[in-house]
Amino acid sequence: MSSYDALASSYDGLMADGSYRKRADWLERLFRKSRIPVHTVLDLACGTGTISCLLAERGYRVTATDGSEEMLTQAVGKAAALDGQPPLFLHQSMPRLRLIEPVDAAVSTLDSLNYLTREADIRETFRRVYRWLKPGGQFIFDVNSPYKLRRMNRQMYMDETEDSFCVWRTFFSERTQVCTYQVDLFRLRADGAWERDFEEHRERAWSGEQLRQYLTEAGFARITVTGDLTMKPPAEDEDRWIVRCEKT
Repeated sequence: MSSYDALASSYDGLMADGSYRKRADWLERLFRKSRIPVHTVLDLACGTGTISCLLAERGYRVTATDGSEEMLTQAVGKAAALDGQPPLFLHQSMPRLRLIEPVDAAVSTLDSLNYLTREADIRETFRRVYRWLKPGGQFIFDVNSPYKLRRMNRQMYMDETEDSFCVWRTFFSERTQVCTYQVDLFRLRADGAWERDFEEHRERAWSGEQLRQYLTEAGFARITVTGDLTMKPPAEDEDRWIVRCEKT
């Protein structure tokens, strides 16, 4: 079973503390500082489409891509409740990004880029984002920091809602720099019984030097790495970095 096949329908409930509106506010503030006006936005690896829908509500024309059909199903259902123009959802993996036309800005939130565990894939993803950005456009994304992923080694986490219970077991490999999440998901059925699914997720710890190198190779400039939702350099114990760069 691939990542998020089983988790998709329970993801939003389990991620209720994702601070999505706060992230959308932050992105919009950065859009206003863009060298070009931002009207069209790519949401790369959009998941269940929460950020995509929040940006669409604010008047941006959003194209949202994700590699999971199940997550996109949740996203399309969420977008149906919007009053304005809903995002255009495309089923695409990050290294195979292909849009209809270039966009003014590209974003990727909540550590989606960590799911690219091969150098070839993250390099190709950066090249493709660069290809589909207009000159002067910003690429803004966040990643789980190496500090966070190392700290998660041999830990166990639990999330629950009224009708779901999720157990995450995590293991970090110094050799591969990959954190593996083994996920047991229990969901309450209509007949009162619980059903169990299992998924395995893998996130790679990318260093700031690696990200800068790959972005530079793709053509990006003005690369900045900060702490989460701040303009300050990340602290040594920062869990999440925000990376901003620009197509020149």
